[in-house]
Amino acid sequence: MPKHDPSSENSDSYDSSSQDSEDRPSLPWYRAGLAFECTGCGNCCSGPQTGFVWVDQEEIESIAQKIGMQDDLDQFERKFVRDVGARRSLVEYSDGDCIFLDPKTRGCSVYEVRPKQCRTWPFWQSNLESPSKWGQAAKSCPGCNKGKLYTLEQIGRIQDHGTSPPTS
Repeated sequence: MPKHDPSSENSDSYDSSSQDSEDRPSLPWYRAGLAFECTGCGNCCSGPQTGFVWVDQEEIESIAQKIGMQDDLDQFERKFVRDVGARRSLVEYSDGDCIFLDPKTRGCSVYEVRPKQCRTWPFWQSNLESPSKWGQAAKSCPGCNKGKLYTLEQIGRIQDHGTSPPTS
């Protein structure tokens, strides 16, 4: 991961000490960007523990259409969706793998219509809370800290719009 080195700044760079910190927005620790390149390993879709792949109705309908169940949405939801409080999540296999992760290829069988949560990995807010949290994500994701450097602005667009980083 690129590190910010204040000694490399030129003398006419912005002096943040000349302005009260209350008057300027605080930039996140990853303001210099983060590198990521999907390796297609499927680790982000895997156990060992059960997790949640949050879905909304539009995503449910898109996935149902992708697998040819658009005419029986109730059956699709009984088979592939579970209620978690007021929210909804895709179900997993007993080993914690997403129901749409192909166990042989480790690829997503609904990749073109995967939920926003999947499209925005690894740039989840929980992973971006601190360098330590990013480091934890990188332990299970071989694509973190490798490949393309995403700017702060690009990361924001990915988070806001669900535009996903490209896969290799």
